[in-house]
Amino acid sequence: MSIRVIAALLLLVPAAALAHPGHGPGGLVAGLLHPLLGVDHLLAMLGVGFWAALHRGAGTVVLIGGASLVAVLAGFAAGVGAAPAQVVEFGILGSLAVIGALMLAGRRLPLPVGAGVAALFALFHGHAHGAEMAAGLSTVAFASGFLATTAALVAAGAAAAQMAARSPWPRPVERGLGGVLVASSVYLLFVV
Repeated sequence: MSIRVIAALLLLVPAAALAHPGHGPGGLVAGLLHPLLGVDHLLAMLGVGFWAALHRGAGTVVLIGGASLVAVLAGFAAGVGAAPAQVVEFGILGSLAVIGALMLAGRRLPLPVGAGVAALFALFHGHAHGAEMAAGLSTVAFASGFLATTAALVAAGAAAAQMAARSPWPRPVERGLGGVLVASSVYLLFVV
């Protein structure tokens, strides 16, 4: 399947992707599913992992991914019990646009800056997780679930970057995925 086909299919995703609270019984299961059921969260974490792996320095995925996980947890703590905020939604869309644009441009940032960028955007994602957590769920179980899924998505993105690097077309794959992230952010901005 080509990148253009994947991008076109993503444009068919319903706008409800930004608001996806409640995923069944139990805090852990709800937390595990939450990042998977919102295309914005799903693409952003895959994108962070992919982009982090492109830096090719020792431990970059661990540092950039780790900064994201710490920040998503901090954002979650701030978001628990809070009302969803428009600025948070724009921060989430911004994460897709910026990470996508960096991939499109083939930009690698110094490691502390890259970790800071990823962490800043992860704060928005974490806040949304906290604000969207269904009432009555265990905060610890929900947080454990979404942290595990977020870590898995970052790792999957990094693994995809490593596979792309071994392919005959590493740069077009990176640009194509970057384009998908940017197109998704624009789509979600105007449809929501």
